[in-house]
Amino acid sequence: MAGFEFVQVECNGPVAELVLNRPARKNALTGPLVAELSAAVGELAADDAVRVVLVRGAGGAFCSGLDLKEFNADPRPEWVSAFQGGWRGLHQQLFEFPKVVVCALEGYAINAGSALVLAGDLIVAGRGAFLQVGEVRQGRPAPMNLAWLRIRFGDALARRVALIGDRLYGPELERLGLVHAVVDDERVLASARELAASLAELPVEGIATTKAILRALGLPPGADSPFAVAAAGARAGGVRSGPIPRVAE
Repeated sequence: MAGFEFVQVECNGPVAELVLNRPARKNALTGPLVAELSAAVGELAADDAVRVVLVRGAGGAFCSGLDLKEFNADPRPEWVSAFQGGWRGLHQQLFEFPKVVVCALEGYAINAGSALVLAGDLIVAGRGAFLQVGEVRQGRPAPMNLAWLRIRFGDALARRVALIGDRLYGPELERLGLVHAVVDDERVLASARELAASLAELPVEGIATTKAILRALGLPPGADSPFAVAAAGARAGGVRSGPIPRVAE
């Protein structure tokens, strides 16, 4: 596995942990971090020794969203102009990923961070942890969140989560059916690891085939990528300018 600056990949037999590793910034996303995530996902997809990937954030929080300080830096970082394409490409990779993805939701996952959590096949959340798709409160769209919510949970729940934009804590996430399990906050990572280990014992062919069928059922023949459709919808709706960068989420 290639060396990364903002991502850690820790392999334990058939389970690989993919760690967002900017704890001083609450694992907020930048272009370089997303590029490293994309590279790591590609390598893990090609590694036959890996059967399950557990995604988590370093330092007890999953992800606080975009790093607006970095996006609004002066001079403007060169990676900003290409961010939306790379961000959308990462979600397409996760959509096509043939192995199980388990997400450990510790602390919080906000806006772009929540989109990464929702990309997981199964989510283990802490009772005090929360997920928030809050872009609507900023007058902005949340295309990757909306795409995952529609894929995973359907239209009604997508509207509930994205149109209200409130914080959804562990018990409410469980009530809504957004997560696989809710545990005490100090048990999130251990429980996610136990789940990942149990999934790693299943036949790899069955997992890959099941995920392929689920993808096919969610997309009519000839349909565009749900992430491309969501991004196009965001562009059509317009994104107002201002101190928050002109990115979807």
